Amino acid sequence: MQPRSKANYGIDAPGVVRNLALGAAASFLLGRSLYPVLRPRHSSLAAALLTIGFSNGILCLLVATAMVLNSKVGKLRERERLLDSIPWQGHEAVLDVGCGRGLLLIGAAKRLTSGRAVGVDIWRTEEESGNTPEATLQNARAEGVEERVEIKDGDARALPFGEDAFDVVLSSLVLHNIPNKTGRTEALKVMVRVLKPGGLLAIVDIARTGEYEKVLREAGMGEVVRSGAHFRIFPGVREVRGRKAGLAG
Repeated sequence: MQPRSKANYGIDAPGVVRNLALGAAASFLLGRSLYPVLRPRHSSLAAALLTIGFSNGILCLLVATAMVLNSKVGKLRERERLLDSIPWQGHEAVLDVGCGRGLLLIGAAKRLTSGRAVGVDIWRTEEESGNTPEATLQNARAEGVEERVEIKDGDARALPFGEDAFDVVLSSLVLHNIPNKTGRTEALKVMVRVLKPGGLLAIVDIARTGEYEKVLREAGMGEVVRSGAHFRIFPGVREVRGRKAGLAG
């Protein structure tokens, strides 16, 4: 039997990581190159530029390293913390909005028995490296949950599902990428629409969580709670969760 491959959940914001690494290299190179040229006549300026170049390079390198560690370690730990806080029964229908390469989707599927986890995404590689449906399915196979996972093309603002379709709706580090408040509000209302009465909605994001909390309350969600900021994921996130009014079917 062939050994099972290891799941790979990609690097978040790969373009930012690349630019930070390039910025670090450029800062080191520029500072080191200017120093011998300026030193004979402008020693103070040469020393200042060398210090600035190396300081900026180190800062860029540290941020890039933190982002990579977050993608490889931090977000997996946060996934487990979030999913462990949900009282699973095993039969739930779960939706992961903006599933990417399947981090929450697959984590939820591992907690199901007769239930099913569905992920939707528009598969933009700007937000996550190698973000494709094939990569998500490969990760599901690697984690042994392919039979409990389904993926679809879908925008958070126009989810391709009817009302009251899911017991749990999840979304992580996605909604802040929608560039305007109208679009984010629309996405939140659609997520509430597809949630069953009594169902749970949980969102993790790096920004605009106060906005999410307000929209969910206005949409009639109950038990809406916004967490304090924590830094288990760089550069710090909050969680917003709520439960749809009514009794589960």
